[in-house]
Amino acid sequence: MTLISFLILLLVVGFFAYMAMKLVPAYTEFMGVQKAMNDMATENFEGKTPLQIRNDLIKKMDYQYVSDGTITPDDITIAKGEQGLQLQVAYDKDIPFISNIDFLVHFEKSVPIQGNVAASQ
Repeated sequence: MTLISFLILLLVVGFFAYMAMKLVPAYTEFMGVQKAMNDMATENFEGKTPLQIRNDLIKKMDYQYVSDGTITPDDITIAKGEQGLQLQVAYDKDIPFISNIDFLVHFEKSVPIQGNVAASQ
């Protein structure tokens, strides 16, 4: 292997390592969101309002080190699905990369919730 080919290989490996350093924190944060949502799926929400459920989820995500600016209450929805009520979180994360190049990553997760949720928002 010549010096030039070694430098090109090092440049390619460095590029992908830099990309991984930018993207891995967003995915580990999403793993915290998933853990908080899976914890919520085991609870009974009999009589709670959707606002109370959102606040409970946000509190659980704080324990998982999910940044406050990552997920807003508008990103959390409670909808009727095929298996009953579903707690859904969908959000986009904009990750700056190089100069004016950004990664836009979309994360989405839904889990079934137990109990009859009150109708008021």
